[in-house]
Amino acid sequence: MKNVILIGFMGAGKTTVGERYGEKHGLPMVDTDWLIEERAGMTISEIFAQKGEDEFRRTETAVLQTLLSDTQEKVISVGGGLPLREENRRLLKQLGTVIYLEVNPDTVLKRLKGDTTRPLLQGGDVTRRVEELIAARGPIYREAAGLIVDVNGRSVDEIVTELEERMGFE
Repeated sequence: MKNVILIGFMGAGKTTVGERYGEKHGLPMVDTDWLIEERAGMTISEIFAQKGEDEFRRTETAVLQTLLSDTQEKVISVGGGLPLREENRRLLKQLGTVIYLEVNPDTVLKRLKGDTTRPLLQGGDVTRRVEELIAARGPIYREAAGLIVDVNGRSVDEIVTELEERMGFE
């Protein structure tokens, strides 16, 4: 498949970059978190609170399996934790070109300041939590990705242009 799949930590810009890239190339954009919320009939925060993270992660895998049966080329933005499961990394690679939007903790903290919709960023020392999660997830994201793009200090258009150049578009 020729899908473009964007992975990375929350706040990396996966959805925003995906929407812009899709607009430029006439491709629909889907976000796995949107699909999960639609399937569950509740928000991600509600799923975490009522059913727990394990159930949420199982639903992520089910959504990827559903996307595999869709033959329409698209841009897919995935939740920050989705690539953590080995099965999901395998499914992502089957779906298309996996691109890791690499972001540092300072950028994440600036972009997500005041955002109360991220269950993993609630309570305690948020700065430390972001640093620990990025340190733990970075190697997994790199292993899953075919391309890595640094998004720190860059506009959406600059990131999309780099994606186009690296994927062979004029």
